[in-house]
Amino acid sequence: FPGVPCNGLYTIIMAAAAAADGAEDPGMEAEELPLGCGGGGGSPAAGRSPEGEERHDPPPASVSNGGEAESGKDLVELKVIWNKNKYDVKFCLDSTGAELKQKIHSLTGLPPAMQKVMFKGLLPEEKTLREIKVTNGAKIMVVGSTINDVLAVNTPKEAAQQEVKAEENKKEPLCRQKQHRKVLDKGKPDDVMPSVKGVQERLPTVPLSGMYNKSGGKVRLTFKLEQDQLWIGTKERTEKLPMGSIKNVVSEPIEGHEDYHMMAFQLGPTEASYYWVYWVPTQYVDAIKDTVLGKWQYF
Repeated sequence: FPGVPCNGLYTIIMAAAAAADGAEDPGMEAEELPLGCGGGGGSPAAGRSPEGEERHDPPPASVSNGGEAESGKDLVELKVIWNKNKYDVKFCLDSTGAELKQKIHSLTGLPPAMQKVMFKGLLPEEKTLREIKVTNGAKIMVVGSTINDVLAVNTPKEAAQQEVKAEENKKEPLCRQKQHRKVLDKGKPDDVMPSVKGVQERLPTVPLSGMYNKSGGKVRLTFKLEQDQLWIGTKERTEKLPMGSIKNVVSEPIEGHEDYHMMAFQLGPTEASYYWVYWVPTQYVDAIKDTVLGKWQYF
């Protein structure tokens, strides 16, 4: 500049440069603050550990979904057998028979009310598996049919039974027919089971014995509910019949001894297939029919 010494010009230029640098300083500081530890104070931010120290958060509270409790229970491995199907089941020993029926329902679709569950006899619903001493590998037999199966099987049987009754009404009483008289005329067997008039009872736990068959020989009836079979035993042999193979059951009181019945099991399509049994105590007649024809499942 005119009249300004060279060293004075240098001073002015450096002063202007310094002023320009000072104008940018605030902006630079604003950009660098977020990268600091707490805004220039050097102290740690609230809730943060001082630099160089390791922070340990408390472990989260454990939440149980029931798995630990389930794993702590005593389980038993069972083989559930129903309708020729086998199911491997792990079940809690402290569960009741009623709870096992619910499990069987989930496996088979068979409602609990229509299940006959067998383990060394009829499984009690109120007792636990531990109480009845169920062990690993135990076989649980289930007898019963779904509603659809019952309708499909029983409808023809009921129709056949009605036809037989209609035919019987047209004929003379069975006990007067010649083919039956030769057995009935032998009289009541000495060892026949006692009868109770006017009473309906469940099947006894022992075989029905002391009766005659058509040839006049002694016969006994054993109802194997866990196998869904009727065993007809004589001195010579025992016939094991699946309940489903018996087409019909007919009976009639014996004249002069109405507390006993004569009864026939239809094993084939015609009357010639009837297996006759004489001197059946009257209190068991309905239970026999219901058991063989499947109606017992409703009780």
